[in-house]
Amino acid sequence: VQLQASGGGLVQAGGSLRLSCAASGRTFSNYAMGWLRQAPGKEREFVAAISWGGAKTFYADSVKGRFTVSRDNAKITVYLQMNSLKPEDTAVYYCAANSTPYSLRGATLTSGYDRWGQGTLVTVSS
Repeated sequence: VQLQASGGGLVQAGGSLRLSCAASGRTFSNYAMGWLRQAPGKEREFVAAISWGGAKTFYADSVKGRFTVSRDNAKITVYLQMNSLKPEDTAVYYCAANSTPYSLRGATLTSGYDRWGQGTLVTVSS
């Protein structure tokens, strides 16, 4: 599966952005998907994940209640709706796939993903 993230940009604190991750491959609907981010000078960290059918979602404590992950398997796309953005949300955001079918193992860990897209930069100004 190949992944292409988009939707990043510059936004003021309190604003919103929606990231999209377009995937290729017929088996997309079999995979758990995740969003992870890396801020300047920091390690990559987990943000959100969603199971293959969308029934289960997971969030980092830092984004819970503000971010929503969703997917449209017909469009082979995963989304991350980000509301009430804070300067500390500034980072490069990556979408990733766990290419083991129907597995949520490691869904909240960066090591749980083996297919990565290029990142999209989100900058939140104060």
